[in-house]
Amino acid sequence: MHSSIREIRRRLLNLLLRAFVIVLFLSFLIFTLIIGYFLTSSSTPVPFPFVSTLEGYYLARGNWKGVEVVFYSMPELDAMSTLLLDEEQRIVLDQRLDSASDPLFTLKMGDTYEIQDRDVVFNLSANDKIVGYLVLTPFSFAQRFSFARAIVFPVGVISLLLATFLVIVANLLMRRFVNPLADVIYAANAVTAGKLDTRIATEGPQDLRTLSESFNVMASSLERNDRERRDMLADIAHELRTPLSVIRGRLEGIIDGIYAENGPQVSTALEQTYLLERLVDDLRLLTLAEKRQLVFDKTNVNVGKLIDSVLELLSAQAKEKQISLAFAEQSGNLTAHLDPQRLEQVLSNLVGNALRYVPEGGQVWVTAHETNVSLQVTVNDNGTGVPEADLPFIFDRFWRKEKSRSRASGGTGLGLAISKQLIEAQGGEISARNLPEGGLQIILIFPR
Repeated sequence: MHSSIREIRRRLLNLLLRAFVIVLFLSFLIFTLIIGYFLTSSSTPVPFPFVSTLEGYYLARGNWKGVEVVFYSMPELDAMSTLLLDEEQRIVLDQRLDSASDPLFTLKMGDTYEIQDRDVVFNLSANDKIVGYLVLTPFSFAQRFSFARAIVFPVGVISLLLATFLVIVANLLMRRFVNPLADVIYAANAVTAGKLDTRIATEGPQDLRTLSESFNVMASSLERNDRERRDMLADIAHELRTPLSVIRGRLEGIIDGIYAENGPQVSTALEQTYLLERLVDDLRLLTLAEKRQLVFDKTNVNVGKLIDSVLELLSAQAKEKQISLAFAEQSGNLTAHLDPQRLEQVLSNLVGNALRYVPEGGQVWVTAHETNVSLQVTVNDNGTGVPEADLPFIFDRFWRKEKSRSRASGGTGLGLAISKQLIEAQGGEISARNLPEGGLQIILIFPR
């Protein structure tokens, strides 16, 4: 069962919020661990920015007398366990915190202090001469933990306030992404369920608008293909029904003795069989062309001579209807790299189609011209043309301007569709337009 749009939006929003909170928590945890490591590690130097202050004091006085004033003026040092030694490592000022476990804690002012491996020592210099040492002795674990907590607590409060603010802002921002994405997911589920008329509004950032537009184009294409498939099945059933009914009626009449076994009824049934065979062959050819499974034997073809050959073959049909058939204009090099058999089939379809539907006494003419990048061939007539609204569909299967333009005139309704596939499969283009003076023009363009 497909989820509702509200459920999809809620699920996506919860997923994004959960991911955001996890990232925020991990960032805070890593930051806390790093601070704790620097504050609790016994071997890690603690940054101490007051060395220059002590060196300045010595330069001004020339000795360390009264240096405790400097320490008292810097409250931050109250939490530090420090020793100030002179150049001979004698204790000048003892600011060590209580550490009964330290055997050197019993030393007094003026005693020599031996620097330990775990001490952090800063040299104090004046006039390029060492005048003393600032020693940071190791803290106890409890002291270091207290320092870490004192720093981490305000960081935690700030992080919490920042997280709350970011969650609120992110909730508003994510809706710009969540809602359009949820619409796409819901629409995709609807299309999967067979609702091909589903469309979604284009909203949100540019990428999501592009996604929505692409989805709508895809859904329109699926809907159109499904409609064409249904129409094609209906058209095929319609085309097959009449000849099969004629054949069945004639054969039943012969069996019942109504018609003679060698009379015109047999000829009529045979003609309908030929029509069925032609329809099946056209459908097979169209299917192979659409699937790009036709093999083309391309060579350099003189298109002008091929047009003359096609017009010669159809000249008798033109004379029978008193239609003027001519190769009216040609210019330039009319050679192209094509399959001559398939091109002849296309030209025969187009010229034959024009002869079939142009009234008696009409005109059909062909032109061929070379351009800088292509070879252009047109098939023209002075008939009634095609309504502008129908022009985009004339290359569809079984399309006819009038339903009477079908079996009565010998067509299957597949000629233009086959021509389109055969031309495009060879890298060409085919299009149609109505002539200003009346009639239809089919345009073929082949790349040079």
